[in-house]
Amino acid sequence: MTRTTQHEALAAPDAAHLARALGESADATVFVNGTALRLPSAAADAVLDVLGRLAEGEAIVLSTAERWLNTSQAARLAGVSNTYMRNLTDAGTIPVEYRGSHRRIKPADVATWVASRQTEAPQSEQSGSEAPE
Repeated sequence: MTRTTQHEALAAPDAAHLARALGESADATVFVNGTALRLPSAAADAVLDVLGRLAEGEAIVLSTAERWLNTSQAARLAGVSNTYMRNLTDAGTIPVEYRGSHRRIKPADVATWVASRQTEAPQSEQSGSEAPE
């Protein structure tokens, strides 16, 4: 699921104070629950980018980046052929979005379909193995 949050620009004095602090050091140590935590480089880069934009007086919007699969990747993940995956998307069994003429599929949707198949299989085996009385 994509989450998006919007944050207003800082007041000018706050933005100026933040800009000065960022100008003095690129340290990305934060306090979480009273404990100092040095952020890993990927997190530090993201936080410093956000702080830099706020220091410039910009409002920001944060959004989760979703990973999308093409048909071949989705088929591999599901353990089916590319043709079968295309058929599943054409039938609406697995949701799909198009980018131009290219299908894009969320990994979570593939995982949901695979899980539903795994729960259906034992039920159909049980009902098929029951002998009529």
